[in-house]
Amino acid sequence: MSPLDLLLEPLQYDFMLRALAATVVAAIVCALLSCWLVLVGWSLMGDAVSHAVLPGVVLAYIVGAPFALGALAFGLLAVALIGVLRDTSRVKEDAAIGIVFTTLFALGLVLISVTPSQTDLNHIIFGNILGVSDGDLIQIGVLAAVALAVLLVKRRDLTLYAFDPTHAFAIGLSPRLLGAILLGVLALTSVVALQVVGVILVVAMLIIPGATAHLLTDRFGRMLIIAPALSAASSVVGIYLSFWLDAASGALVILVQGVVFTLVYLFGPRHGLLGRRMARLRAARVG
Repeated sequence: MSPLDLLLEPLQYDFMLRALAATVVAAIVCALLSCWLVLVGWSLMGDAVSHAVLPGVVLAYIVGAPFALGALAFGLLAVALIGVLRDTSRVKEDAAIGIVFTTLFALGLVLISVTPSQTDLNHIIFGNILGVSDGDLIQIGVLAAVALAVLLVKRRDLTLYAFDPTHAFAIGLSPRLLGAILLGVLALTSVVALQVVGVILVVAMLIIPGATAHLLTDRFGRMLIIAPALSAASSVVGIYLSFWLDAASGALVILVQGVVFTLVYLFGPRHGLLGRRMARLRAARVG
């Protein structure tokens, strides 16, 4: 089979076209948000929100509501609970995050175990890229468009908040409001990626692209280009590998992203482990 056949054969199937479209859209919006999450240091918050949406999805199934509605509601609820617990007790933020997301995730698992269902709800946990319907694709596109619009409109304020919240406050911005906006977009983006990789692997799509881009450049504007580009490319490669290897699609998408991060970590020209050593050796020889 020629390389062209390897490339074109999967595109003959509608489910593959929908999977590619949904994954690329989710990868781009997650990667953009990940740039801010990495700078603010909210990796654990991304983990919390992505896991906390599980009971919302199950409850939405029980009452016959859209999955996205329940997931978004519980994502926002998790953010609110973390804030209340942090601000009204001696519990620090990292502990509050751990308490809220593990409790809500456990609630979701209990609901799945006791809910009689003709549908295998495990796809909520592990994702179901190849099962994306036209309706799911429209839902993903609309939610992603809203998240992207907020990030683009507020990008300067959010960037200042990420780098220097004290300065943001000094010029009249509200760090609390900007943090709330970022958390709201995080909840929305978690819902976008939920259908693609499931609640367990969402955090990888929210962290790996931004961390990879951060190793490649010191300029935030370039991060906002590099992260979605690498994430989208990794997603396409992962989907193709899943087709030809008959393996888990969501897991392969994340695995490819992890491999790209590893290569950048080792061989990145400025911040790569081996790249820095080679630069020092060249400098020593010149000196």
